[in-house]
Amino acid sequence: MSPDLLLSVYLHHPLLQTARAGKLGFLNRMRALLEPRGWRIEILPSGNAAREAAPARPGYALFNMERPTHDRALTFRRAYHYPYWRLERQAERWRWPIARQAFDPTRIEDEAARRFAARLRERVLPGPAPRRGDHILIPLQGHLRRQRSFQSASPVQMIEAAASTGRPCVATLHPNEVHDPDDHAALDRLAAQFPNLTIGGDTAALLRDCAFVVTQNSSVGFDGLILSKPVVLFALSDYHHVALNAGQIGAPAALERAADHAPPTDKFLDWFLRRSSLDMMAPDADDRMITAMKKGGWPV
Repeated sequence: MSPDLLLSVYLHHPLLQTARAGKLGFLNRMRALLEPRGWRIEILPSGNAAREAAPARPGYALFNMERPTHDRALTFRRAYHYPYWRLERQAERWRWPIARQAFDPTRIEDEAARRFAARLRERVLPGPAPRRGDHILIPLQGHLRRQRSFQSASPVQMIEAAASTGRPCVATLHPNEVHDPDDHAALDRLAAQFPNLTIGGDTAALLRDCAFVVTQNSSVGFDGLILSKPVVLFALSDYHHVALNAGQIGAPAALERAADHAPPTDKFLDWFLRRSSLDMMAPDADDRMITAMKKGGWPV
């Protein structure tokens, strides 16, 4: 085996244990393709020290939802729902090729897309039929008071824009984000300023019955598309194609149009997931993964 045909896979807990136990399907598929071609795969814990040392190791590297550390490294993450994945050169979803590709709904057959979206909805978001209620759902992520380079407004400014419509608004906190006292104070000020704004709640339940979703680029927005909800984005995203973009048309226009926005969501989901991702259940899954590895610069 050439020393260059080494793949170092960097993972955090608990995914690290899952992979070492041979239970990470994506990595198992990759191993089955690479090892017969003479590759050796090592699964390593990720972290600051490991990432700093990674460029000096021979061969190639793979990270999960982390920025690749050198030009021989790729990152992988689930495309919102199993069995769909992405294998990319960059960690930022809005920089991926899918974000730059044009979505053409005329190339996708109506009934096939409808069946695909219905099966997806039943599998990943089971429950009562979604209802178009009155409230705006605002699922929050991190850095509430800061506008980052890929955002058209800070999350706090986004909440203010949505609440200014006068519609009932519910802003929910991300379960994995830690917010400091200043963040909570900013949310309390907004709640005091806007009687139509509630902070906190069951995001999944609120999504099913909301009028539309206002988000930076949360995965909740993508789930909103699965439930045929209009989505207003305040940041760059990989699923912007059928959303209203506040950065492009302005927040007031995007929010005014949202309730009646009716893009071809079923066709978009068919294109984005079944046709454009690494579908691990597709008959050509191996070919798709090989193609993605070649595009990433790996000699396979």
